[in-house]
Amino acid sequence: MAERVLLIDDEPQITRVLRTALGTQGFEVRTANDPEEGLLIFEEWKPDLVVTDLMMPGISGIDVCKRVRAHSAVPIIVLSVRDQERTKVEALDAGADDYITKPFGAQELLARVRAHLRRAPERSETSHLETGDFVIDIEQHTATVQGKPLTLTPTEFELLFYFAQHTGKVMPHRTILNAVWGAQSVHQPEYLRVFIGQLRKKLEVLTARQYIQTEPWVGYRFVSSGVE
Repeated sequence: MAERVLLIDDEPQITRVLRTALGTQGFEVRTANDPEEGLLIFEEWKPDLVVTDLMMPGISGIDVCKRVRAHSAVPIIVLSVRDQERTKVEALDAGADDYITKPFGAQELLARVRAHLRRAPERSETSHLETGDFVIDIEQHTATVQGKPLTLTPTEFELLFYFAQHTGKVMPHRTILNAVWGAQSVHQPEYLRVFIGQLRKKLEVLTARQYIQTEPWVGYRFVSSGVE
């Protein structure tokens, strides 16, 4: 079955162009020029990925992210003319997995869509990983810490899996960004700050232990058995 992509943007010319670009690559695409309509389509159609504009009449792309994320872990890509770090962080905090600044080329969006739909299973031959307090199953897309199940978005899952593969090692910021988000994101440190903050919070709520240590000016170190 073709993978489903939902496009939400109040500019019809943009949804027409992107629908054509995605459709020619084999994706099944539905579009909405009204965010409320887009959310209804999301609930009924169950897409594999959502692309939403940030600034729209009625509810914003931030609200779309929050409402989608309240019920689903599907990847979300936000489109916006705003390139400020504060705006990107707000979108990522709301549940977005990626952020593309307008204007952009259709090929860039296609690359991001393919990357988010591909995710970790095709990036490693390892399908099952146990390290310290963690058990990660790539095929089932499940992870536990101290035997407790983790509820993770696709990006959080891949970030955890990448850390688990390199437990104990200091991983530079750019190396993590390239591995999880791709080469186009190596200059987006806000991605790391937001997602590592989210992942830390979920782990600490379940275990009261810290697993991701900050190495100032360098990157992060993953300690699979945690520290109190």
